[in-house]
Amino acid sequence: MKTIRVVAAIIIHDGKVFATQRGYGEFKGGWEFPGGKIEAGETPQAALIREIEEELDTEIEVGELLDTVEYDYPDFHLSMDCFVCKVVAGDLVLKEHQNAKWLTRETLGDVDWLPADRGLLGKIRGVMTE
Repeated sequence: MKTIRVVAAIIIHDGKVFATQRGYGEFKGGWEFPGGKIEAGETPQAALIREIEEELDTEIEVGELLDTVEYDYPDFHLSMDCFVCKVVAGDLVLKEHQNAKWLTRETLGDVDWLPADRGLLGKIRGVMTE
């Protein structure tokens, strides 16, 4: 099975985490943490900075690695490095996603997460402040 390596930004601000809804592709409509594929020669952190700039027109600071999610979809294996991030500059403009929400610890389960992202919710609640 083919492995796809991606990164995801767990953007936390004022006790809320930023979630995006896919606007394209096989998983259109599903909710995820923003990010994307790691290109050849890129570190996960560099890939994340590039992806958030491309998708959300925003500059982020990449913090600690929260988790690496390993998930088998029907056609591929996903390996996703998930980093806690904060916005440095920009307004999180949706360029590729159809919707976005800031979720609290209590509302984190209120959207239809993609399966690989769903497994992160417990750890994310643990790093969110009240």
